[in-house]
Amino acid sequence: MASQKEIFVAFFRSGILGFGGGPSAIPLVKKEVVDTFQMMTDEEFAEVLAIGNTLPGPIITKMAGYIGYRTGGWIGLINALIASVLPTVLLMILFLAALKQLKDFDFVKGMTNGVVPVVTVMLGLLTWDFLKKSKKSLGWKAGGFIFAASFAGMFVIGLHPGVIIAILFLAALLLPAKKEGKDE
Repeated sequence: MASQKEIFVAFFRSGILGFGGGPSAIPLVKKEVVDTFQMMTDEEFAEVLAIGNTLPGPIITKMAGYIGYRTGGWIGLINALIASVLPTVLLMILFLAALKQLKDFDFVKGMTNGVVPVVTVMLGLLTWDFLKKSKKSLGWKAGGFIFAASFAGMFVIGLHPGVIIAILFLAALLLPAKKEGKDE
């Protein structure tokens, strides 16, 4: 069993130094839990990584939760999760406070105004990609109907997007799948 201090230090260091998300932080987590604190072996870490990759969500928080629980029980789980997300939370608070202080400067206004078109184009490309994939799997009629119904549900009726996603998920489970090779 690892001490709570070791669990916290291992995941806090990985969280603060792992800039770029999971792929950059995984080697740091390995260095901490396998080499530095010897909480597990290389083989055990590889198994944890494989299990973490099969589940949805951020890999580092999944690994932190599992490794924390395995080496420190429920307290270790909570400790590791807090330690892995705390650096991001602190940096976000710092950056947002700085942005609030600097928001009236022209260069900051220019940066924030420059981000909006970039995000718009990225979301447009993502939407186009989804439309192409829906044509392949559903056909234009069914895909167009789902788009129109979702749009009407959100903007005409005022439904929350989560409700629409839940309805579409249930519909996907209940309705028969489209046969391969058939296109509308």
